[in-house]
Amino acid sequence: MKIFAAIYIGSHEVSLKIFELAARKPIREIDYIRARVESGKDSYQKGYIGSELVEELGSILTGYKKIMEGYRADAYTAYASGVFRDVKNELFVLDQLYIRTGIRIQVPSNSEHRFIGYKSVAFREEFDEMTKQGTAVVDIGGGNLQVTLFADGRVVTTQHMVLGTMRLREQLSGIRQAVAHYENQIEELVNKDLEVFKSLYLKDNKIKSVIFMGDYIMDLMKKVEKKGNKIMAAEKFVKAMRKLYKKNAEQIASELDLSHENDPLLILYIVLYTRITEELNAEEIWAPGVNVSDGMAYDYAERHKIIRSTHNFDEDILSAAKQLSKRYEGFSPHIDALTSMSVLVFDAMKKVHGMGRRERILLQTAAILHDCGKYVSLAHGPECAYHIIMESEIIGLTHLERQIVACAVFYNTYPLEDYEELADRLDQNSYMTVAKLSAILRVSNAMDRSHKQKFKNVKASVRGKQLVITIESMDNIILEKGLFAVKSEFFERVFGMKPVIKEKRIYN
Repeated sequence: MKIFAAIYIGSHEVSLKIFELAARKPIREIDYIRARVESGKDSYQKGYIGSELVEELGSILTGYKKIMEGYRADAYTAYASGVFRDVKNELFVLDQLYIRTGIRIQVPSNSEHRFIGYKSVAFREEFDEMTKQGTAVVDIGGGNLQVTLFADGRVVTTQHMVLGTMRLREQLSGIRQAVAHYENQIEELVNKDLEVFKSLYLKDNKIKSVIFMGDYIMDLMKKVEKKGNKIMAAEKFVKAMRKLYKKNAEQIASELDLSHENDPLLILYIVLYTRITEELNAEEIWAPGVNVSDGMAYDYAERHKIIRSTHNFDEDILSAAKQLSKRYEGFSPHIDALTSMSVLVFDAMKKVHGMGRRERILLQTAAILHDCGKYVSLAHGPECAYHIIMESEIIGLTHLERQIVACAVFYNTYPLEDYEELADRLDQNSYMTVAKLSAILRVSNAMDRSHKQKFKNVKASVRGKQLVITIESMDNIILEKGLFAVKSEFFERVFGMKPVIKEKRIYN
């Protein structure tokens, strides 16, 4: 058994959760401490974190460290939310907090942050069954919100919207002083983004369930469902929330028995939960009562092989990539052929390239998305593909992994630049991964350059200093052989191994 601590610095509070982790047992929360600190106010108003806030954070973290020591925590993870990414003095603040407290704080990218939170839901037994039908996982934070759609148990899309409660509060600061109730103004501010999302992504996807993650959702559910059920009819929830619209934050907090009776974010959360449920036209909502801190515990336990998930997170990545490719009119037979060929080469060369399971997933993702840029420009497809990949949230990929995939797609076509030219985007290990993946993509792509899938029963094996690809074909493959010879030069430079084709002709 291990004791794990999760520290999270959000936009309006700093929390500490203590967990008990044991093999073959559910993760158990044994303590939860929260301190009200509006880090987002400095971030959104000033663009930096002031010394007074640093002092306050340092004091709270010092107290949390003592609590962790009291529990004899075996390990901890400390994350800071996106408010730290948005400030100019992020590195200085993190350094000061480490010097004062000894706590090393990480600031994950948005995709990493949301994936950690998503893990806390995906580990639940109900999740896979619920996502077999149309489901939206909605994670509302202080800076933004994120929606991940599922259909038939597969990811359809993940979309990031700048509709966080702290950010909305700053935008509406003038209006809040002028009117007693400003729910209509909040709705006007969020409706357009929600309507655009609905028109783009819900044409062919009927949503049955919404899974909410965010502050106050459990308190609101308890208000509506006295029995403590975590799943309830969407219509019942919306009706109850609309009644709360008529009350001020203090009255609502009193009804919900909340300690923060003057919290201006409460109204914003209520409006967002209500409007999202209405706009998605859901039948039911589920509030599993987890947040990013729970995700940190699940992530730690999974990485250290304390627990195993029944949910396939790799499939989420590939499903999201396929949906993105489909959106940009990817040519499916060629993509399927390229993906199969790339994986075949990858698996045959395991002892040569030194890459593992994760890089295999990145290669598959790059193969699926390699042609998506042609939807925007036939002449500049690789550049467009690079930007499409970098601007798309592919749940399960870190920012660096997305960069590796985008670069592998780009350098599938263009000559790979020297490391010094890419050092601002990639470290040396990532650069080498890009080189290896793009080299495999190049020779695999050359095998189906005509997009006619001429090869059958393809096999690959390493023989001495050669990668021998054995194929059967009934068609003329002069084009493929010629392009393969051109593409193999870079492959040979990267791996020190020459790829060759051995053809077996088949006649009717």
